[in-house]
Amino acid sequence: MLEALQTDLRRFKNFLGYAQNFLKKTNFVQAIFGDLIQAIKEALTVKKKLKMAQYRLNYHKHQLNRMESLIAENNQHAFLKGKNLNETR
Repeated sequence: MLEALQTDLRRFKNFLGYAQNFLKKTNFVQAIFGDLIQAIKEALTVKKKLKMAQYRLNYHKHQLNRMESLIAENNQHAFLKGKNLNETR
């Protein structure tokens, strides 16, 4: 009975040593703090990123409209001409 208790205590002590070494190696407090700082930075810059995304979207929409209008001007089919539909009447 006494030997089993001593063995269990030794195993528990070894487990605590392994756990302590694991926590020192992984340093989870520093990782959590780094993630928190990164999240704050992202939250503070989200408006700037949204404005840049809107600018890019509007720019690409403008380019698409320009290309569509150029295609419509140079196309022989009247239904694609858009504004110039009644040009031949």
